[in-house]
Amino acid sequence: MIGSGPNGLAAAIRLAQAGRVVTVYEAAATVGGGARSAELTLPSFLHDPYAAVFPIAAASPFFRNLELARYGLAWVEPPAPLAHPFDDGSAVVLHRSVEQTAAGLGPDREAYRQVMQPLVEDAVRLIPDLLAPPGGQRHPLAVARFATHAIRSTTGFACSHFHGDEARALLGGNAAHSFLPLEAPLTAGFGLFLTLLGHTVGWPIARGGAGAISSGLASVLESIGGSIMVNHRVTSIDDLPPAREIIFDTDPRQMSSIAGRHLPARFRSRLARHRFGPGAFKIDYALSGAVPWTASECLQAGTVHVGGSLEEIALSESEVNACRHPEHPFVIVSQPSLFDATRAPEGSHTLWAYCHVPAGSNVDMTERVERQIERFAPGFRDRILARHVTGPRALELANPNLVGGAINGGVQDIRAYLGWALSRRSAYATPNPALFRCSAATPPGGGVHGMAGFHAAEYVLRGNQSNAHQKRFQRTSV
Repeated sequence: MIGSGPNGLAAAIRLAQAGRVVTVYEAAATVGGGARSAELTLPSFLHDPYAAVFPIAAASPFFRNLELARYGLAWVEPPAPLAHPFDDGSAVVLHRSVEQTAAGLGPDREAYRQVMQPLVEDAVRLIPDLLAPPGGQRHPLAVARFATHAIRSTTGFACSHFHGDEARALLGGNAAHSFLPLEAPLTAGFGLFLTLLGHTVGWPIARGGAGAISSGLASVLESIGGSIMVNHRVTSIDDLPPAREIIFDTDPRQMSSIAGRHLPARFRSRLARHRFGPGAFKIDYALSGAVPWTASECLQAGTVHVGGSLEEIALSESEVNACRHPEHPFVIVSQPSLFDATRAPEGSHTLWAYCHVPAGSNVDMTERVERQIERFAPGFRDRILARHVTGPRALELANPNLVGGAINGGVQDIRAYLGWALSRRSAYATPNPALFRCSAATPPGGGVHGMAGFHAAEYVLRGNQSNAHQKRFQRTSV
């Protein structure tokens, strides 16, 4: 296994469970990929350099089966998964309860209930199917009911179903996690899925930081005989010992480079053309106190969407996708220390915030991000003790999988989904029957959930390869 992100560790665990001898190679000093923790600003202020909030991890069928609590992972669930403030000092809040959420949506109370309640009732069947690879769905009726909404654009769906700013902005902020223009097909699906997760599993954080997830996964793997080699960068598979299979939890370009002549030139060219999409501009803060939100409801939420109306969020995302830097960016904020005392010294706090920018951007968005937060929390800047700024290029330097600062594994638009669904080859396979893929660039896409790794491992274990699959990997070109 090359790479120890959540997908790589998940694949390694599943293969070890099946009796395979597994070794994971990781270039960094610790495992984790996009799920790590570090002191980035001041001593004793613990930050998440990458992912920080984990609704899909909490819902992941594979993670749930691992009983990660036995290996030190504790989920912390804030009183409310999400808040979204407005300029008038109010905020819409996503609660675990559909009814409680709907009660705060004014004229859209009944419309919201009619959209979300059936999805929540379908959740036990629907969520695993949405995290399955193409063709792996077991409950087509539940998926079809979701798809009638999900196929639409966020702006089209929100404006046809809701009349008030609250419901429209709530859906728009959730959909903007897709990094796509909100006028694009399928973006309503992103928004509805994250909203559904808020009602079913919440948007929890990991006690002690995101690294606790990776540490738990590593402990599971080692407990069943798997090995992990950290500080071991793989630049060519010719440097690895013989193996029956080699699985890549890397971005497609790295796979092309590392595999080299062991993959056909045409396939390597396809990997090199992988579409990564916009990047992220991230700031980690050490604060002297909690963010002074005008809307006090925001202090009950683990995540706050800072962006105003649906129209404003849509404009921000459209500008990013047109390779421009929005003057008023949509900012996603996590405030873990309000609910997890391990993150900062007593009385102090940490804050995690990022906005979307064009891939590879070198524009400093700090002033624009802080202006947006200050807009809904006057006095925020007065509480900043230190900040750690990470632009797209720095993100890629720290984690080469984040090409151009893209954190979703690639563009997850309708073209990508059709590519997965219509391909004659599994998304986890390659022309070389001993080489496989399991990164966020494979179904079901980005996020900390391990399901791409699990599905890749299941594909390997099913033996859906030629007889060469049963042979040890040979260093011959393809």
